[in-house]
Amino acid sequence: MRLPFLTLTAIFTLLGAADASAQRYDPAYPVCMHRYTGGGLGGGGGDYFDCSFTSLPQCRATASGLAATCDLNPYYAFNESPPPRRRYKKVHQH
Repeated sequence: MRLPFLTLTAIFTLLGAADASAQRYDPAYPVCMHRYTGGGLGGGGGDYFDCSFTSLPQCRATASGLAATCDLNPYYAFNESPPPRRRYKKVHQH
C-alpha cells in the first residue's frame, strides 16, 4: 500500500516541477532572452529568462556581448488573432 502512494507522490512532484519551469516565460511578449549568469571559479551559476522583447533583432541587440541567447517564446500566442470577418452575399431581389 505504501509503494503506490510513494510512486504517485513522486510522479506528481515531477509534474509540478515541470509546470514551475514553464512559468519562467512571460506569455505577453513573442521573444525571450535566455541569460546565463556565471558562478566564477566556485561554480553556482544560474540562468533566467527575460521575455520583454517584441522582435529577435531587438533581443539580439540587447544580448550582444552577454552570455545569452534569443529565442521565440514558446508560450506566446502567435496565431491568436481575431477570426476573419465573414462576408455575406447580397441577395438581389427582382
